[in-house]
Amino acid sequence: MANRSHLYAANTLPTGEGRPDAIVGISEHNWSIPLAHLLLVSYDTRVVPSMIWDQRSGVAGDYERGAALLMDLLRVVGEGVEETQDFESVVATTKAQLDKQRAKYFLLEAGAILDLEDEPAETAMDRLVAQHIPDLAAHAEAAIAGENADWLAVARGRWRENFYSFYNDTLYYSFDS
Repeated sequence: MANRSHLYAANTLPTGEGRPDAIVGISEHNWSIPLAHLLLVSYDTRVVPSMIWDQRSGVAGDYERGAALLMDLLRVVGEGVEETQDFESVVATTKAQLDKQRAKYFLLEAGAILDLEDEPAETAMDRLVAQHIPDLAAHAEAAIAGENADWLAVARGRWRENFYSFYNDTLYYSFDS
């Protein structure tokens, strides 16, 4: 197992019968599901069949709205980051990949990370989609609106773990499109 979260984009959702026709790579992150991946799937969030694992461990979300939320949050995080040059480089890489790979949906593969949890993967998936992702999106929206300075300060202080991922078309698991 490749202990990372994987983020893809597609114009259709995976089903029990198969994967979308065209799947493009967005990003992968080692050993966790970063805040950026969670925010990108935070609108119209739903559990979908995994395209990698034989389990119910995929999360889909609206591409346009998720990308807008992340870019808005990066803007306000960047207003107080001390390592501006490094941060701006991460933002530029993220924006370029999101602009390049536009689709209807983000598809987050979380199975490898959820398997590291103590609770059953299906329970962890339900909690992730029903509680954790919506809570993070609400915090991000409030921070963007200037109403959640404490949460923003934590996100800013952990910007590398929250936003610095491997953005590339070719991920550990890539699909022939």
